[in-house]
Amino acid sequence: MGLFSRVGRAPVQTAVQTPARTAVRAAAQTVARVVPKTLARAIMARAYPGFSGYEGASQSPRMARWLAPKAGPNALAQTGLATLRDRSRDMVRNNGIADSAVDTIVTNTIGTGIVPQFQTPDPEFNRKLAELWLEWTDEADADGRLDFYGLQALAVRSMVEAGEVFARLRTRRIEDGLSVPFQVQLIESEFCPLNKNEDSGANKIRAGIEFDPIGRRLMYHLYRSHPDDLTYGYLGNVLEIVPVPAAEVAHLASIRRPGMVRGEPWLTRALVKLHDLDKYDDAQLMRQQLAALFAGFVIEDIPEDYDENEGPLGSPVDPDGYAVEPLEPGTMQLLPRGKDVKFSEPPDPGNSYVEFMRQQLRAIAVSAGVLYEQLTGDYSQVNDRTFRASVNEFRRRCAMWQHDLVVFQFCRPVVRQWATLGILAGKIVPPRGINLGMIARPKWVPQGWDYINPVQDVQARTAEVRAGFRSRSDVVSERGYNVEQVDEEIAADNARADRFGIVLDSDPRKGKAGGQAAPASQADPGGSQEPDDPADSDDPQDPEDTE
Repeated sequence: MGLFSRVGRAPVQTAVQTPARTAVRAAAQTVARVVPKTLARAIMARAYPGFSGYEGASQSPRMARWLAPKAGPNALAQTGLATLRDRSRDMVRNNGIADSAVDTIVTNTIGTGIVPQFQTPDPEFNRKLAELWLEWTDEADADGRLDFYGLQALAVRSMVEAGEVFARLRTRRIEDGLSVPFQVQLIESEFCPLNKNEDSGANKIRAGIEFDPIGRRLMYHLYRSHPDDLTYGYLGNVLEIVPVPAAEVAHLASIRRPGMVRGEPWLTRALVKLHDLDKYDDAQLMRQQLAALFAGFVIEDIPEDYDENEGPLGSPVDPDGYAVEPLEPGTMQLLPRGKDVKFSEPPDPGNSYVEFMRQQLRAIAVSAGVLYEQLTGDYSQVNDRTFRASVNEFRRRCAMWQHDLVVFQFCRPVVRQWATLGILAGKIVPPRGINLGMIARPKWVPQGWDYINPVQDVQARTAEVRAGFRSRSDVVSERGYNVEQVDEEIAADNARADRFGIVLDSDPRKGKAGGQAAPASQADPGGSQEPDDPADSDDPQDPEDTE
């Protein structure tokens, strides 16, 4: 009876009651007393088409006001993406918590850069490619302000703030004097108009991006200048839109739904809470500030010979007849005669303020995809075990961002265009058997993570290599380095040490890990060592040593 006394009120849009429906409902109420709830719900679903067996889809009074919009991913973007983008940028500009969230994502995703390690079959050619790439990274920015890894960080920051960023892959002239005639220009999402939706023959333009009949991207329709950047008061050709081939544009955006054309800001789910919490915190700050300013109020009775043009105690008055004292700590404010002051007394958060703010900031951190401790710098609530678990999960999320977004959508098109133009300009001469595809598929290595517990982490990786669970090259790459470069540096260090007669315990030829001296046979492979005399044995089980 309890089930149907609740669900009987559930449908908001009740169908016209007929004798047949009334009979079915009565039968369902009878069956509910003797059958499981699942069967009862099935009977009710047949009697009431609006009834759902899922509580989240019910139309009960509790859920009736939940108006979930029914729209595709691009329809939602058309109606609210521009506002979300503006509010996200405004929040990052003016709210330290929002800016900290963005900085945390950029710092952990990019750091000092995601570096390519070329993997063609020719090691010498790989070394030449790495040298040419390193030279080009300083020339990569079309604006001349950042190197390529700075562009990576700026691109990710723009993607997080606005939801997306575009990169123009610009071909340069040979006479420009670049190591490779190619540069990258980052442009904000406003350059691609959201409201440009039309058909172009068999192609379709949706949110400023042109698709062919099978859904491949052909053109990006872009403004020549930023449509909202009128700093110099000159319109010129700001509103002119030109089509740019998709092969010359890299579009960096997080795709949350299949078929999604444009990206949404990463702070979307945190904007409302950030805005409300900022106002609440400001109100608490103002409350405490006012409480510290006022020490009290002086109230006078009205005498019979009161002169309205004279302020309390003869003090000057403003045009409305009120004496005003400057607001500073310890103020004793004089009030007009016959006036009194009553303050509102909202509940004082007291000792719960810190816990309340912490809980709200935790919700914001979850919405932004970062850790609370990273967002606020408050590590007072974690220990080594919980911090390690949370950091490992966050690092896995960063690895997904690095490879699924930054490498695939940004780095991969850049290095392919760099290799193509380098070959056409004669800057890159592949050996026989090496083609463009081999050059344009390097291994992208992010900056290595710092050790949480250096001793334990190094011992664990050493054990993995010795057990054959992973290669030494993989461990070196995980740290963000190139194993070939590391080996060359080790060989150079060893040669220099030998030349000066330096013996280090880090040299496995001379000693063991931990600073222990190696046996003479290991220290001098060409020497000989006499076998130990059995009579010198210190084995406690030796009968000769047992009393």
